[in-house]
Amino acid sequence: MNRVGNHLSEKRMDPALYSHLIDLALAEDIGPGDVTSEAVLPPDLRLRAHIVAKQAGVIAGLPIAEAVFRRVDPSIRFTPFVQDGARVEAGTVLAEVEGPARSLLATERTALNFLQRLSGIATLTRRFVDAVAGTRAVILDTRKTHPGWRALEKYAVRMGGGQNHRMGLYDMILIKDNHIAAAGSITEAVRRARAAHPDLPIEVEVKNLDELREALELPVDRIMLDNFDLESVREAVRIAAGRVPLEVSGGVTLERVAALAATGVDYISVGALTHSAPAMDISMEVLK
Repeated sequence: MNRVGNHLSEKRMDPALYSHLIDLALAEDIGPGDVTSEAVLPPDLRLRAHIVAKQAGVIAGLPIAEAVFRRVDPSIRFTPFVQDGARVEAGTVLAEVEGPARSLLATERTALNFLQRLSGIATLTRRFVDAVAGTRAVILDTRKTHPGWRALEKYAVRMGGGQNHRMGLYDMILIKDNHIAAAGSITEAVRRARAAHPDLPIEVEVKNLDELREALELPVDRIMLDNFDLESVREAVRIAAGRVPLEVSGGVTLERVAALAATGVDYISVGALTHSAPAMDISMEVLK
Protein backbone atom coordinates (compact mmCIF):
# COMPACT_ATOMS: atom_id res chain seq x y z
CA MET A 1 0.00 0.00 0.00
CA ASN A 2 1.37 3.38 -1.02
CA ARG A 3 -1.03 6.27 -0.93
CA VAL A 4 1.63 8.87 -0.26
CA GLY A 5 2.08 10.72 -3.52
CA ASN A 6 3.86 13.84 -4.62
CA HIS A 7 0.74 15.86 -3.91
CA LEU A 8 2.54 19.17 -4.46
CA SER A 9 4.53 18.27 -7.55
CA GLU A 10 3.02 20.80 -9.95
CA LYS A 11 5.31 23.56 -11.14
CA ARG A 12 3.07 26.48 -10.28
CA MET A 13 1.94 28.47 -7.29
CA ASP A 14 -1.11 30.55 -6.44
CA PRO A 15 -0.09 34.23 -6.06
CA ALA A 16 -2.34 34.38 -2.99
CA LEU A 17 0.27 32.28 -1.19
CA TYR A 18 2.94 34.95 -1.44
CA SER A 19 1.30 38.33 -2.08
CA HIS A 20 1.22 39.08 1.64
CA LEU A 21 4.96 38.38 1.86
CA ILE A 22 5.58 40.89 -0.90
CA ASP A 23 3.57 43.50 0.99
CA LEU A 24 5.52 42.85 4.19
CA ALA A 25 8.89 42.94 2.44
CA LEU A 26 8.16 46.18 0.61
CA ALA A 27 6.80 47.82 3.73
CA GLU A 28 9.92 47.04 5.75
CA ASP A 29 12.29 48.15 2.96
CA ILE A 30 10.65 51.16 1.32
CA GLY A 31 8.63 52.37 4.30
CA PRO A 32 7.42 55.93 3.62
CA GLY A 33 9.70 56.24 0.59
CA ASP A 34 13.10 55.65 -1.02
CA VAL A 35 14.79 58.87 0.09
CA THR A 36 17.93 58.26 -1.96
CA SER A 37 16.22 57.70 -5.30
CA GLU A 38 13.75 60.51 -4.68
CA ALA A 39 16.61 62.90 -3.93
CA VAL A 40 18.96 61.87 -6.73
CA LEU A 41 16.73 60.86 -9.65
CA PRO A 42 14.31 63.11 -11.55
CA PRO A 43 10.72 61.81 -11.52
CA ASP A 44 10.54 61.46 -15.32
CA LEU A 45 13.75 59.41 -15.73
CA ARG A 46 13.25 55.91 -17.16
CA LEU A 47 15.74 53.06 -16.98
CA ARG A 48 16.25 49.65 -18.49
CA ALA A 49 18.14 46.97 -16.56
CA HIS A 50 19.10 43.32 -16.77
CA ILE A 51 18.76 40.81 -13.96
CA VAL A 52 21.90 38.69 -14.21
CA ALA A 53 23.03 35.42 -12.64
CA LYS A 54 26.48 35.95 -11.14
CA GLN A 55 27.02 32.22 -10.65
CA ALA A 56 25.78 28.96 -12.12
CA GLY A 57 22.61 27.55 -10.64
CA VAL A 58 18.94 26.74 -11.00
CA ILE A 59 16.44 29.56 -11.17
CA ALA A 60 13.30 29.85 -9.07
CA GLY A 61 11.17 32.88 -8.30
CA LEU A 62 11.03 34.92 -11.50
CA PRO A 63 7.21 35.26 -11.37
CA ILE A 64 7.54 36.46 -7.78
CA ALA A 65 10.22 39.00 -8.71
CA GLU A 66 7.93 40.27 -11.44
CA ALA A 67 5.06 40.55 -8.94
CA VAL A 68 7.30 42.60 -6.64
CA PHE A 69 8.18 45.10 -9.36
CA ARG A 70 4.60 45.42 -10.50
CA ARG A 71 3.33 45.83 -6.94
CA VAL A 72 5.44 48.98 -6.63
CA ASP A 73 4.67 50.26 -10.13
CA PRO A 74 2.27 48.51 -12.55
CA SER A 75 3.89 50.37 -15.44
CA ILE A 76 7.16 48.44 -15.05
CA ARG A 77 7.75 46.02 -17.92
CA PHE A 78 9.30 42.71 -16.82
CA THR A 79 10.51 40.35 -19.56
CA PRO A 80 11.90 36.98 -18.44
CA PHE A 81 14.46 35.30 -20.70
CA VAL A 82 14.47 31.94 -18.89
CA GLN A 83 11.86 29.96 -17.00
CA ASP A 84 11.85 28.80 -13.40
CA GLY A 85 13.59 25.45 -13.16
CA ALA A 86 16.19 26.36 -15.79
CA ARG A 87 19.87 25.68 -15.20
CA VAL A 88 21.95 28.73 -16.02
CA GLU A 89 25.61 29.63 -16.17
CA ALA A 90 27.28 32.66 -14.62
CA GLY A 91 26.55 35.72 -16.71
CA THR A 92 23.16 34.57 -17.96
CA VAL A 93 20.65 37.38 -18.33
CA LEU A 94 17.54 36.13 -16.56
CA ALA A 95 15.19 39.01 -17.29
CA GLU A 96 14.93 42.60 -18.40
CA VAL A 97 13.05 45.30 -16.50
CA GLU A 98 12.12 48.72 -17.81
CA GLY A 99 10.26 51.59 -16.21
CA PRO A 100 10.53 54.70 -14.05
CA ALA A 101 13.99 54.86 -12.50
CA ARG A 102 12.71 55.62 -9.01
CA SER A 103 10.40 52.61 -9.09
CA LEU A 104 13.03 50.22 -10.40
CA LEU A 105 15.66 51.16 -7.83
CA ALA A 106 13.19 51.19 -4.95
CA THR A 107 12.12 47.66 -5.84
CA GLU A 108 15.48 46.13 -6.79
CA ARG A 109 16.55 44.76 -3.40
CA THR A 110 13.22 43.20 -2.46
CA ALA A 111 12.80 41.52 -5.85
CA LEU A 112 16.33 40.14 -5.73
CA ASN A 113 15.92 38.91 -2.16
CA PHE A 114 13.05 36.66 -3.24
CA LEU A 115 14.82 35.51 -6.40
CA GLN A 116 18.18 34.83 -4.74
CA ARG A 117 16.72 32.92 -1.83
CA LEU A 118 14.50 30.68 -3.95
CA SER A 119 17.14 30.09 -6.61
CA GLY A 120 19.55 29.05 -3.87
CA ILE A 121 17.11 26.41 -2.68
CA ALA A 122 16.49 25.19 -6.24
CA THR A 123 20.23 25.01 -6.88
CA LEU A 124 20.99 22.98 -3.76
CA THR A 125 18.05 20.69 -4.45
CA ARG A 126 19.34 20.00 -7.94
CA ARG A 127 22.72 19.01 -6.51
CA PHE A 128 21.05 16.39 -4.34
CA VAL A 129 18.83 15.20 -7.21
CA ASP A 130 21.84 14.87 -9.50
CA ALA A 131 23.72 12.95 -6.81
CA VAL A 132 21.06 10.20 -6.72
CA ALA A 133 20.51 10.01 -10.48
CA GLY A 134 20.21 6.45 -11.69
CA THR A 135 18.66 5.19 -8.46
CA ARG A 136 15.02 4.92 -7.44
CA ALA A 137 15.43 7.43 -4.62
CA VAL A 138 13.35 10.61 -4.65
CA ILE A 139 14.68 13.70 -2.87
CA LEU A 140 12.13 15.24 -0.48
CA ASP A 141 12.02 18.43 1.53
CA THR A 142 10.81 18.77 5.14
CA ARG A 143 8.89 21.26 7.30
CA LYS A 144 12.16 22.96 8.24
CA THR A 145 11.22 26.12 6.38
CA HIS A 146 11.36 29.80 7.28
CA PRO A 147 8.10 30.89 8.95
CA GLY A 148 5.71 32.25 6.35
CA TRP A 149 7.87 31.10 3.45
CA ARG A 150 6.83 27.44 3.29
CA ALA A 151 4.85 27.60 0.06
CA LEU A 152 7.65 29.54 -1.65
CA GLU A 153 10.45 27.32 -0.40
CA LYS A 154 8.64 24.12 -1.29
CA TYR A 155 7.98 25.57 -4.73
CA ALA A 156 11.73 26.20 -5.09
CA VAL A 157 12.43 22.57 -4.17
CA ARG A 158 10.16 21.48 -7.01
CA MET A 159 11.99 23.82 -9.39
CA GLY A 160 15.21 22.04 -8.42
CA GLY A 161 13.76 18.64 -9.28
CA GLY A 162 12.88 17.51 -5.76
CA GLN A 163 9.48 16.60 -4.42
CA ASN A 164 7.52 17.88 -1.47
CA HIS A 165 6.84 16.02 1.75
CA ARG A 166 3.71 17.10 3.62
CA MET A 167 2.89 20.79 3.54
CA GLY A 168 1.97 20.94 7.23
CA LEU A 169 0.55 19.00 10.13
CA TYR A 170 -2.85 18.70 8.45
CA ASP A 171 -2.39 16.86 5.14
CA MET A 172 -0.57 13.69 6.20
CA ILE A 173 -0.11 11.72 9.41
CA LEU A 174 3.52 11.33 10.45
CA ILE A 175 3.86 9.36 13.68
CA LYS A 176 7.19 10.26 15.30
CA ASP A 177 9.01 9.06 18.39
CA ASN A 178 7.19 11.39 20.79
CA HIS A 179 3.81 10.27 19.48
CA ILE A 180 4.86 6.65 19.93
CA ALA A 181 6.12 7.26 23.46
CA ALA A 182 2.89 8.99 24.43
CA ALA A 183 0.67 6.35 22.83
CA GLY A 184 2.62 3.45 24.30
CA SER A 185 3.67 1.70 21.10
CA ILE A 186 3.88 2.03 17.34
CA THR A 187 0.96 -0.36 16.96
CA GLU A 188 -1.31 1.66 19.22
CA ALA A 189 -0.32 4.97 17.64
CA VAL A 190 -1.09 3.65 14.17
CA ARG A 191 -4.39 2.15 15.33
CA ARG A 192 -5.55 5.49 16.72
CA ALA A 193 -4.37 7.41 13.67
CA ARG A 194 -6.10 5.09 11.20
CA ALA A 195 -9.32 5.17 13.21
CA ALA A 196 -9.32 8.96 13.40
CA HIS A 197 -8.35 9.64 9.79
CA PRO A 198 -9.02 6.62 7.56
CA ASP A 199 -8.44 8.60 4.37
CA LEU A 200 -5.13 10.26 5.21
CA PRO A 201 -1.79 8.65 4.36
CA ILE A 202 0.18 7.47 7.37
CA GLU A 203 3.93 7.44 7.75
CA VAL A 204 5.61 6.11 10.87
CA GLU A 205 9.11 6.86 12.09
CA VAL A 206 11.24 3.98 13.37
CA LYS A 207 14.54 4.13 15.23
CA ASN A 208 15.79 0.56 14.76
CA LEU A 209 15.16 -2.67 12.88
CA ASP A 210 12.86 -4.12 15.55
CA GLU A 211 10.56 -1.11 15.23
CA LEU A 212 10.73 -1.52 11.45
CA ARG A 213 9.50 -5.10 11.74
CA GLU A 214 6.62 -3.97 13.93
CA ALA A 215 5.66 -1.17 11.51
CA LEU A 216 5.72 -3.52 8.53
CA GLU A 217 2.82 -5.46 10.01
CA LEU A 218 0.64 -2.36 10.28
CA PRO A 219 -1.57 -0.45 7.77
CA VAL A 220 0.94 2.31 7.02
CA ASP A 221 1.84 3.93 3.72
CA ARG A 222 5.49 4.74 4.34
CA ILE A 223 8.14 4.06 6.97
CA MET A 224 10.79 6.60 7.90
CA LEU A 225 14.21 5.28 8.90
CA ASP A 226 15.36 7.92 11.34
CA ASN A 227 19.13 8.40 11.65
CA PHE A 228 19.96 4.86 10.48
CA ASP A 229 23.56 4.19 9.55
CA LEU A 230 24.30 2.89 6.06
CA GLU A 231 24.44 -0.79 6.98
CA SER A 232 21.15 -0.52 8.86
CA VAL A 233 19.53 1.13 5.86
CA ARG A 234 20.69 -1.74 3.65
CA GLU A 235 19.28 -4.26 6.11
CA ALA A 236 16.00 -2.34 6.35
CA VAL A 237 15.60 -2.47 2.57
CA ARG A 238 16.21 -6.21 2.65
CA ILE A 239 13.69 -6.77 5.44
CA ALA A 240 11.00 -4.58 3.90
CA ALA A 241 11.44 -6.27 0.52
CA GLY A 242 9.29 -3.64 -1.19
CA ARG A 243 6.21 -4.18 0.97
CA VAL A 244 6.16 -0.56 2.18
CA PRO A 245 8.12 2.38 0.73
CA LEU A 246 11.04 3.44 2.90
CA GLU A 247 12.27 6.96 3.56
CA VAL A 248 15.67 7.85 5.00
CA SER A 249 15.82 10.92 7.23
CA GLY A 250 18.38 12.54 9.48
CA GLY A 251 21.94 13.66 8.83
CA VAL A 252 21.68 13.42 5.05
CA THR A 253 24.52 15.27 3.31
CA LEU A 254 25.71 15.55 -0.28
CA GLU A 255 28.70 13.42 0.70
CA ARG A 256 26.59 10.43 1.75
CA VAL A 257 23.34 10.80 -0.19
CA ALA A 258 24.51 8.71 -3.16
CA ALA A 259 25.43 5.80 -0.92
CA LEU A 260 22.08 6.01 0.83
CA ALA A 261 20.24 6.06 -2.50
CA ALA A 262 22.21 3.04 -3.71
CA THR A 263 20.68 0.92 -0.93
CA GLY A 264 17.35 0.92 -2.78
CA VAL A 265 15.34 3.22 -0.49
CA ASP A 266 12.42 5.03 -2.09
CA TYR A 267 12.75 8.49 -0.53
CA ILE A 268 15.44 10.60 1.10
CA SER A 269 14.31 13.69 3.01
CA VAL A 270 16.75 16.56 3.41
CA GLY A 271 16.07 19.42 5.82
CA ALA A 272 19.09 21.31 4.52
CA LEU A 273 17.32 22.06 1.24
CA THR A 274 15.31 24.78 2.93
CA HIS A 275 17.07 25.56 6.20
CA SER A 276 20.67 25.77 4.94
CA ALA A 277 20.68 26.61 1.24
CA PRO A 278 22.94 29.60 0.44
CA ALA A 279 21.36 32.36 -1.63
CA MET A 280 22.32 32.42 -5.29
CA ASP A 281 24.27 35.49 -6.39
CA ILE A 282 22.01 37.52 -8.71
CA SER A 283 22.23 41.23 -9.50
CA MET A 284 20.35 43.96 -11.36
CA GLU A 285 22.53 45.94 -13.77
CA VAL A 286 21.30 49.20 -15.31
CA LEU A 287 21.93 49.44 -19.05
CA LYS A 288 23.57 52.61 -20.31
